[in-house]
This record gives sequence, C-alpha cells and structure tokens, in this order.
Amino acid sequence: MPFSDYQTALVTGASSGIGAAVVERLRKEGLQVHAIARSRDSLLALAERTGCIPHVLDVTDLEGVTRLAQEVPFDILVNNAGVDRPRSILQATAEDIDLLVDVNLRAVLHLCRLVVPGMVQRDRGHVVNISSIAAAYNFNGNSTYHATKAAISMLSRQLRIDAFGKRVRVTEICPGRVATDIFAHVHGDSKETYERFVEGFELPQAEDIAAAIAFAIAAPIAVNVGHMEITPTLQVPGGLSTARPQQPQA
Repeated sequence: MPFSDYQTALVTGASSGIGAAVVERLRKEGLQVHAIARSRDSLLALAERTGCIPHVLDVTDLEGVTRLAQEVPFDILVNNAGVDRPRSILQATAEDIDLLVDVNLRAVLHLCRLVVPGMVQRDRGHVVNISSIAAAYNFNGNSTYHATKAAISMLSRQLRIDAFGKRVRVTEICPGRVATDIFAHVHGDSKETYERFVEGFELPQAEDIAAAIAFAIAAPIAVNVGHMEITPTLQVPGGLSTARPQQPQA
C-alpha cells in the first residue's frame, strides 16, 4: 500500500535511536506522526526538527495512551519502546521482571487492543512491532528480555489471524546489534560501554532499520512483509556451548 494511502502514525520510544529515525522517515513520507517518549527535551527537539506531534508520555500510562488512541485514528502503529535489565533469572529482581513485562509486552498489547480494531473497521492499517533477535536466539543473562520479545514475536503472528480478511498488515522487525544509544541506557553511558558494543564494529544504523520499515509499509497492498531479521553482516546469532559438570561442593 503506498504511503499516500495512510495519513497518521504513532511511534513509541521515539526520542532517540530507532524510534527517532522512524519518526523522521515517516515524516518525510508526508505522514502526520505522533511520537511518544518519556524524554521531554529529546522529544521536543525531535518535534522541532521534524514537525511530528510530541507526547511526553510513558507507554505504561494506560490512561494516557487510551486517551490518545481514542482521539486519533492511527493508520500505522510502530511499537518500538523497550527496556532491558540484562540479568539471568537467577539474579533478576521483582522490579526487573515487572518493568520489562510492563514496557516490552503489556504496553504493546494495550496499544494493539486500542488501535487495531479501528484499522480493521477501516480496512486499512499497518502494525510494526520491534522485537529482537532475542525473540529467537538465546544469549546469556537476558531471561526476562528474551521472554518478552518472544511474546511480541508470537503476538505479531497472532495479529494477522485476528485481522484476517482485512487489509491490516503486520511486520515484525528483529534487529541484532544496531549503532544506537540503547547500550548506554542499559550498561551506562561510558567510554567502556561504547568501546564494548559500538566502536570498531560495522553496525547497521538506526536509519537502516527505519528504511526497512518504510520498505514494508510501502509494499503493494497485496504484500505483507511479516518478518525481517536485520543483523550486522559480521554478527552471527546463536552458537553452541558445552560445559563440563562441576564437582559437588563438600
């Protein structure tokens, strides 16, 4: 469906990284874009730069997102907001689990509940869910994150069934490592963090993810791009590790 068939978009986690890049790209396509984020200064700067409509709002604020969804009939929904607390279930706290479930999963479910019925009614719409390669591959220390992203992957498939017979398309974007500030948010904004995750690597940029989303949205109406895994060429997800048994403690 050409971009000209859509008028409005909602992007969460929009103040930086992939979210900001998606806002910029959708604005260039002529859409009215509503951008949700908690970071007021960054969001207002994005609005000044792009002309998007800013909403300083936490995606877990159900009253706030409900009010917005009732005010605007969104043609495109980009669920991008996400958080991580990289701990295994052996070290996870109750706060860790509740935060990740609330932001990564519960907020997405509510936004889909609020927005998708209108798309179905209008026979027009596109949901883009940003999950992660963590939805399909395991790496150490991210148990709750893996669980929430796997749930988003299944939700993306289920939405197509829920909207069956209508021109509502669903795209799951599964990024690997991307050169954004997410690592600073998770591991601390330090030179060590930058050197560990970004410096010296050939990584996709946030704009590359936004371009992939634009490709899926701009596809002909008869085409649903359901799943895109986007990783650095030099990144391989997965692997095989085998441990020797430990001697029992005396």
